This record gives sequence, C-alpha cells and structure tokens, in this order.
Amino acid sequence: MTRIKFCGLTRLDDVRLAVNLGVDAIGFVMTRRSTRFVEPAAAAQLRDAVSPYITTVALVMDDEPAFIDEVLRVLRPDMLQFHGAETDDECARYGVRYTKAIAMGEGEAALARLHEYPRAAGLLLDGHGLGEQGGSGQRFDWSRMPKHLAQPLILAGGLGADNVAEAIRIARPWAVDVSSGIETSPGIKDGAKMERFISAVRR
Repeated sequence: MTRIKFCGLTRLDDVRLAVNLGVDAIGFVMTRRSTRFVEPAAAAQLRDAVSPYITTVALVMDDEPAFIDEVLRVLRPDMLQFHGAETDDECARYGVRYTKAIAMGEGEAALARLHEYPRAAGLLLDGHGLGEQGGSGQRFDWSRMPKHLAQPLILAGGLGADNVAEAIRIARPWAVDVSSGIETSPGIKDGAKMERFISAVRR
C-alpha cells in the first residue's frame, strides 16, 4: 500500500481532517523562507492534535543548527525532512531519523545525489530545481524514479487527485507527499481536495 504524507499544514482543522482521513504522516514547514512556515510553538499545538501512529515531520532547509535544535525541543517531531544543501553528516548530527529531498528538476545530475545520503531513512524526490523550495507544484518525469535503491522513495511535486494514481502506477513509490495539490493557497488546505487525494491513492 502506498503511504501518504500531507505537508505544509498550518491550521488545526486541517490537521484534524487529515488525521480522520487516515494519512500516514503530517509535515510542518519550519523554515522561515517558506510561506507555509509555522512557529515552533504553534506547530507544537498542531502536533498535539495528531493521533498515535501517525508520523510527524519537521521540514527544514539550510537552517541554523541552533534553530533546528529549538524545533526538536519544542515541536518534538518524529522525523526531520531536509530540503537544502545539507550533507549526510549535517542531517544525521541531530540523532533523529530523517528524509532528504532530492531536487529532480535539475535532471540527470540529481540522480547522482541519491547515493549521497546513506543514513537517510528515505529519499523524497521532488520536482523543483536545485536550491528551490518544495511545495511549488512542479513535477518531473516519473519514469526517472529509480527502481533499485535500498532506501524507500517518496514521490512529491505536482501531485493532485487527478494524477496521483498515474504517478503511482509509473513511479511505484513507497509513499507520496502532497502540499500545493490539496490547497486553496499556501498553507490553507482544501478539505474536498484532501479527501479526493486520499481516495485516489487508496483506489
């Protein structure tokens, strides 16, 4: 079964709906460069609405170690998700399981970076370009999804209820990650889109 992560949640009602719909993971954007940024204390209140056995993820991007330490202390996420130029050592230094986003918008050069994070619990392949933020709704050629990596692969970028089934058929990811595809505006989720996305994946 393909797992589902909703990312960039900023409102309590959206978190509660995501939980009720049965998502596997919920992501909070903790980097201030994003329009979906949530202060650690506010994110902690959202996290408290997440039911047991749903993974909470804090997304960061080239943020200062002191700030990431604060996020870990205040939010207490289950995992970190790195979206910048962080090395494997920099990602692993916090002693928390992590996933690393790979900017597939760069093309062939991105494939080499898939082998640079041996300690990552999983790799998130997103459609944005190198140095750009995720959650932009950009997709990449799903047929380029590697088939023989040991780490679980998470597909992101340009996914929505209308194309996620096709994406799963072509890419065969371990999980899918969606943000802009279930929104009315950055950080504001649309309940109907959330429900349609879940249904499309489950089918």
